[in-house]
Amino acid sequence: MERLTFADFDLPVRILDVLADLELFEPTPIQEKSLKPILSGRDVMGIAQTGTGKTLAYLLPVLKTWKYNKTGNPTVLVLVPTRELVVQVTEIIEKLTENITARVIGIYGGKNINTQKLLFNDGCDILVGTPGRVMDLSIDNAISLKEVQKLIIDEFDEMLNLGFRPQLTHIFEMMKGKRQNILFSATMTEAVDGMLEEYFASPIEISLAKSGTPLEKIEQTAYKVENFNTKINLLEYLLKNETDMSKVLIFNNNKKHADLLFTKIDELFPEQFDVIHSNKSQNYRLKAMKSFENEEIRGLITTDVMARGLDISNITHVINFETPDIPEQYIHRIGRTGRADKDGKAVTFVTKKEETLILDIELLMDKDLKFLDFPEDVKINPKKIAAEEEHIAMKNPAQGKLTEGGGAFHDKKDKNKKENWGGPSKRKEPKKFGANRAQQKAKSKAKKKK
Repeated sequence: MERLTFADFDLPVRILDVLADLELFEPTPIQEKSLKPILSGRDVMGIAQTGTGKTLAYLLPVLKTWKYNKTGNPTVLVLVPTRELVVQVTEIIEKLTENITARVIGIYGGKNINTQKLLFNDGCDILVGTPGRVMDLSIDNAISLKEVQKLIIDEFDEMLNLGFRPQLTHIFEMMKGKRQNILFSATMTEAVDGMLEEYFASPIEISLAKSGTPLEKIEQTAYKVENFNTKINLLEYLLKNETDMSKVLIFNNNKKHADLLFTKIDELFPEQFDVIHSNKSQNYRLKAMKSFENEEIRGLITTDVMARGLDISNITHVINFETPDIPEQYIHRIGRTGRADKDGKAVTFVTKKEETLILDIELLMDKDLKFLDFPEDVKINPKKIAAEEEHIAMKNPAQGKLTEGGGAFHDKKDKNKKENWGGPSKRKEPKKFGANRAQQKAKSKAKKKK
């Protein structure tokens, strides 16, 4: 069967020329499936994993029917969850519309809002932004959403996970009800389903079969590792011995551990790696990503801020230095490699504590990771970092049980089991500060009188 090309989509020649310049000729499955439903004008809900070409899936049909608006108010609104995605999507739209008269503006929090207001002096046709900043500028009357004809929400599930539901509902209220809603999500969660039922009119659902996800193109392996410091030794060994590890994205579960790992790796491989997370300034993050994209550095150490939506080409390896707590996040992470019909490799370092998380991931994927033998040349470092040290955790107020710690703490005798069942209202009223001292003074005065 002959494969479709973008020319079969009957797209404007000005857009086809740009796609040709980008060496894009054949649509991905999600792009092929999305065209007709979006062109129908009905609400659309697309379910597709990261790395499948979702951005062009919604942009191409929207740009095919796009018309210039004389009033200067946006007719297309694209909402994304992160600053990095705003920058990326804005750049893609600017590229696709370089032969079309379209004013494209990207906005996000962390920038001076008054400076961003000035961007709208000459009008805006297509607005890309994070929900919070779009809402703020709308409330300040810097922009009007009354003329939005097409609302696009990308990474819908992640947006709700990040707590953007109040901002989204506020934005919905600022727009006219007569519009087309185009929603894309990597997963169909209860939160997503609830929003669909409440705010959108029976959207057409487009889902991509599992065989179309990046999982099929990614070689997934894992190592059982003693602890954090031993993981550093293993990473050093792999970077020195695996010659194909030329563009590596390394994930940690939090900012503190990402910084700690970067400090160690920078000593071993000076100026070959950088680190980005939400505590880094926007300029720093964009500069680091650009250096990584242009292969000026070998790798990036990061948190899940890089796990969703961002399109950096030719990543050879994704390394899960720490196993994510949420199984779906693993799929988003490894989806940074194996993109655009290329093969990729994902390596996960697993401590004993993380083994249960791996089981959840394997269950979600319906696929087992291939565990490799731990290299004999890698030294095991018994020293633990602070997060790995055993400690007595606070008792759970609702259950009166220890939530962490060794078995010895669970086996206390009944007479020693004290439970804290809540705040002050559940306990006897504490004596006021200084009450005991006042009583002692009163007693001493009484003795003196005697």
